[in-house]
Amino acid sequence: MLGDPLPTDKLEGQLLSKRLALPIFASDALSSVAYAPQELLMILMIGGLAFLSLAPWIAACVVILLLVVMLSYRQLIKAYPSGGGDYEVARKNLGETAGLTVAAALLVDYALTVAVSIASGVDNIISALPFLNEWRVEMAIGFVVILVAVNLRGVSESSKLFALPTYIFAGSVFLMIVVGFTRMLLGDAPVAESASYTVQGESLTQAAMVLLVLRAFASGCSALTGVEAISNGVQAFRLPKIQNAQKTLVAMGGIAIVLFAGLTALALTTGVHYAEKPCDLQGFADCASTPQRSLIAQVASATFGDGSFLFFLVQAATALVLLLAANTAFNGFPMLGSVLARDGYAPKALNTRGDRLIYSNGVIILGLVAIGILLVFQANLTQLIQLYVIGVFLSFTLGQIGMVRHWLRVRRENGKTPGSMSGLLINGLGASLTLIVLLIVTVTKFTHGAWVVFVIMPILGLLMAGVHRYYRDVAEEIRVDPEVRFGSDGDLAVVLVGRLDKPTLKALDYARAAKHDRLIALHASIDPERSAKLKAEWDALDLGIEISCIPSPYRDVAIPVSKFIKRDRAENGPEVITVYMPTYIVGHWWERLLHNHRSRQIQQRLLLVHGVTVSLVPWLLDSSEMIYGRRSRPLPGDARRGLPQRPQPVRPAGARVSNGAMRLPEGATPPPREPGADTVANTTVPDPDSPTK
Repeated sequence: MLGDPLPTDKLEGQLLSKRLALPIFASDALSSVAYAPQELLMILMIGGLAFLSLAPWIAACVVILLLVVMLSYRQLIKAYPSGGGDYEVARKNLGETAGLTVAAALLVDYALTVAVSIASGVDNIISALPFLNEWRVEMAIGFVVILVAVNLRGVSESSKLFALPTYIFAGSVFLMIVVGFTRMLLGDAPVAESASYTVQGESLTQAAMVLLVLRAFASGCSALTGVEAISNGVQAFRLPKIQNAQKTLVAMGGIAIVLFAGLTALALTTGVHYAEKPCDLQGFADCASTPQRSLIAQVASATFGDGSFLFFLVQAATALVLLLAANTAFNGFPMLGSVLARDGYAPKALNTRGDRLIYSNGVIILGLVAIGILLVFQANLTQLIQLYVIGVFLSFTLGQIGMVRHWLRVRRENGKTPGSMSGLLINGLGASLTLIVLLIVTVTKFTHGAWVVFVIMPILGLLMAGVHRYYRDVAEEIRVDPEVRFGSDGDLAVVLVGRLDKPTLKALDYARAAKHDRLIALHASIDPERSAKLKAEWDALDLGIEISCIPSPYRDVAIPVSKFIKRDRAENGPEVITVYMPTYIVGHWWERLLHNHRSRQIQQRLLLVHGVTVSLVPWLLDSSEMIYGRRSRPLPGDARRGLPQRPQPVRPAGARVSNGAMRLPEGATPPPREPGADTVANTTVPDPDSPTK
């Protein structure tokens, strides 16, 4: 399902051209124009229809802010192209605390991007097909699972899949804007289905009016989400990376501005009335049973006609691009996670590329977190949107302040470097505006659920700081210093003997072949009667090695063996001790429940004893052939682990897996098997001249 593993030298082929990078990085920013105007108008409607006259001015402020932020991130991409984005800028220029704050904000933002995009996409699907409303949460979770699976196939393949819907969305919305205003100029202005609805506005004081306008502006600023994604993914671009990333950013910003401004203007022209509580709309008779259509659905219905082909095209493209907008997070979150892991603030597993050359662990973690959020909030867009833009503008603000410090340092160290003054002015303006918006967003959304974000971000920051301290302490602990001494004296092999069988003899054979200085066969005696019988069978085989029995009064094996080893080291000095233990290799999952439990317990205990190395000697049961012939092509991960990359030969009927050329001493006879004793697979010593072994 994920495709064949890709070798590392194919990484360049997985990098993105501008044509493919635009949809994969811009889908979030472009899709936000589908819900940002809706949220802006919805908040203004709380005060009544008269407040809609303020919408053009608020939208103009959002457009100006979007333009400034876009120009600011062009500077950031040029200065810090390694892929850390705001996190790297803040950490290097403002310190560790600021860097971790930005990282926590971005991680939360990416998780909410997936949840909000999916919820909004499902909302638009339900606007076209209302009977699906009762399956809202299930549909949302299903779409997250699909996105995870698609992204696990690799960046290049996922971008090809997402390119067409994104371009269709941008094209269809642009066409809708052109057609709508053309009809208006021709005297046939489209009218939305909710244009006749009225709403009883709340009685507001002057302070409440100002707060309402600021809250509408904060909701409209959700159009800026996703702008930072390109700065976090510069390394995903083809060469020249910086120029390609900057051009893609400009194209994304330009398209987003045109669509946001045009859609807001067209919504006001057609008279769209969208309320937070549908039953507040006077004239909406079926508000209790019929879901309120989204703003973009109402505009498309008024412009192209309800039920027309173009209406369904706009709705389908909008739903798709909103669902695929989550892909921006599926690209940015793993990239940021890899940078954090590289710096020691996240588990190193996040910096490991999977079989398809992507950071697959980050993709899976993001998918699980997004599913959790959708379950908690029941895929409710209105509730989720309140949590959304806090992290965005916090990272914007600290990133821009970090860039101001960067340019000041550049000018202080290198003088009036070309471009440093313009960069300082652009990032200074960006820092000022985003700080103001951050304060507005915090004040207006805090009591509407945004407080949850302010609780989660410090917890994430503390966790990342704790991971960093742990890695730092481990690095200090294992660092080579002048006090390090080598020179273990002696080499002892200990073969653990539970009973006399082929796996035990094979372990003994391996130990003898390694030619250790000393070799001990060790048995922990739980039942003295069985131990005496084992010793008699051992002596009868005449293996040339004495078996030592140590008492185990509490029926444990690991503790007596570890005490024996410690005693031996005390008597013989710091010798190297290798403990050989047989282990079963099985082919069925249920066989793992029946074998190797005591072996694992002993192994874990012995690994805590200084100077001890545990060597597991495999014994392949017949069922292990299930693993050998299960697939004709390699499993995912086989290439990375150096396993064969061609179909395995078919073993002739009756041939068995070889467990090594183990032979008893000449003249020795195997001990008789007791009735009811466990049986083990027979071993066929392979013929060296046989083509099949």
